[in-house]
Amino acid sequence: MAARPDADRHGDSGLQPERTDLAWSRTTMALVVSAAVFLRWLPHHGWFVGTLVGGAVIAALAINLTQKRRFRRAVRGIAQETMPPNIRSTAAVAASVVILAALGIYTVLFLPLQP
Repeated sequence: MAARPDADRHGDSGLQPERTDLAWSRTTMALVVSAAVFLRWLPHHGWFVGTLVGGAVIAALAINLTQKRRFRRAVRGIAQETMPPNIRSTAAVAASVVILAALGIYTVLFLPLQP
C-alpha cells in the first residue's frame, strides 16, 4: 500500500503512532464483538439488552470517529519530542467498559429469563 503524499510524517523507526492506532482499532473490534454477544442475549433477557448493544456500539463509534485525531496528535508529538498522555480518551474507554460490564452482570444476575 503506497503512502499518500499528504500523509503525516514522523521519524519514529518503531512506528509508535501506527501501533497505537492498531491498538485502538482492536479495542473498537472488541466492542463490536461484545455488542454481537449482547444481541444473542436479547431473546433471553428482553429489551434491556438493547441498552448494552447501544452502549457498545456508541463507544466503538466514538473511538472510530476520533481515531484520526489521536493519530495526528501522536505524529505531532513525535515531531515536537513531547507528548502528554491521552488520559481523557483512555479514561472514557475504561469507564465505558466498566459500565458495560456492570450492566452485563446486572442483566445476567437480576433480570429474569424469558420463556
